[in-house]
Amino acid sequence: QAVPAGSHVRLNLQTGEREAKLPDRENGESDAREERRRKRLGKVDVNANSFTSQELKKALAKMKESEKAERKVSFLVLKQCTVRKKFRPIEQLKEEFEKLNMKMETDYEIMVKLISKFNSSASTLDEKVAALYDLEYYVHQV
Repeated sequence: QAVPAGSHVRLNLQTGEREAKLPDRENGESDAREERRRKRLGKVDVNANSFTSQELKKALAKMKESEKAERKVSFLVLKQCTVRKKFRPIEQLKEEFEKLNMKMETDYEIMVKLISKFNSSASTLDEKVAALYDLEYYVHQV
């Protein structure tokens, strides 16, 4: 037999009977749990003595949907944490390269230097052609 939402159900091992108990109304904790359960299951008449099979199917479908959503969120969080462990932030890499006396430049910084080299009147024709070829490579990446 169906029992109202929020009931405590157990199997009595001595008698072999299933027992159901409604939550205590005196302490607020049981009421809060019952409210969360009602929100999760949707609008269900909890005062009825039994539920129809359609109501039970709808409630079960909603529970499965919320469980799938929770699994998806936890999977994404786990995946994000593992990716973060594999890689370091660019600021940290720059600091480590500076300690090794190596300057790390981004593609943007390199492209700005190549454009200024191309526009410079002090550059020779060969330097300007080389700058254009290098710039073409970086622009192609972008």
